[in-house]
Amino acid sequence: MKIKSVSAKAILDSRKEKTIQVSIKTNIGNFKASSPSGKSKGKYEAKPYKKNLLGDIGTLKKLSEYFSQETIETFEDLRRIEDIVTGHVGANSVIALEYAVLKAMAKEQKKQIWQIINPKLSSKGSFPRLVGNCIGGGKHVLISKKPDFQEFLLIPDTKTIKEAFETNKKIKYMVEQDLKEADKGFKSKENSENAWITCLNEKEVLEILKTYKIPLGLDVAASSFYKRGKHYYENPMLKRDVDEQLAYLENLIRNFNIFYIEDAFNEEDFDSFSKLLKKFPDRLIVGDDLIVTNHKRLEKAIEKKSINAIIVKPNQCGSLLEVARVVELARKHKLKIVFAHRSGETEENILADLAFGFQADFLKCGIDGKERKAKLRRLMEIEKNLR
Repeated sequence: MKIKSVSAKAILDSRKEKTIQVSIKTNIGNFKASSPSGKSKGKYEAKPYKKNLLGDIGTLKKLSEYFSQETIETFEDLRRIEDIVTGHVGANSVIALEYAVLKAMAKEQKKQIWQIINPKLSSKGSFPRLVGNCIGGGKHVLISKKPDFQEFLLIPDTKTIKEAFETNKKIKYMVEQDLKEADKGFKSKENSENAWITCLNEKEVLEILKTYKIPLGLDVAASSFYKRGKHYYENPMLKRDVDEQLAYLENLIRNFNIFYIEDAFNEEDFDSFSKLLKKFPDRLIVGDDLIVTNHKRLEKAIEKKSINAIIVKPNQCGSLLEVARVVELARKHKLKIVFAHRSGETEENILADLAFGFQADFLKCGIDGKERKAKLRRLMEIEKNLR
């Protein structure tokens, strides 16, 4: 497959903020793809753009002629793309470009995108369990009184993706009625990830969710309310040092039978993650801001035994080849792999192909909303075609 030209423009994500869409002209047609943008970002994430979005759009136009000299036939050939753009544009721009290239390769070879990612994968590949954000808090909610934790997650264990999707949707709308009763200020409003917005605190939210007898998860996003050695809670207002944070989370995990806990501590605190994992080896202790889809940080987490599961977000590192390296290292050390969306999403659905192609254990991409459903529907389509 030959790339004749590359162009880009700004589009709006689910937060109504600008992100990048990249278009390529090839010998077999035109293809486009977009990158999401994160609100709650890890300190060590790659920069989304070299300087800014407009700068990257201009740079891709300038680099356009360089692509025509390259022939792209396999996933590994993305190295040729990265050799041209790395250092000139940011992570969002590279990822959107690589997504468009994958679409073109799949079309040329009459294959599915997941087959380009993983040519050895057969129809017997396993499907990821869905992780759905039901109630939001933290940086994803703009009201003053809200849960300090960022996400309250439903993780059904079903035979099919369709069943999991329907289970999450059904429970989400039953929870709406519970919130109307428990939170007098509740107005059935959703955040940018289409999770309910409530004034309740994390314990009050968990009291509601535990009644549904479904595996539950938390994205604490602790870095977002951590400073100078303390975790500053606002609902209610109190400070917890690292030991107190550990004790509090132990209490929540036991009392509410939490199955999955993400970013339980500050993104520098590999040791506290390790202590939590030691106490709960049978739960998923997940690193997102801790790792930011970065091979070196994952090596450190493995060395310190900090986590047993990792979030993978391609635009955190800006390279699908780096994603492949991170996944390979995680799998080698028997870590669970969770491919995840961002808060500012587009209707791009390639995340489903990535999750299946890389044989992720979980796919975290919400419950509702057109941007989230695009990915869920694509995963259901893959499942239907193979089953």
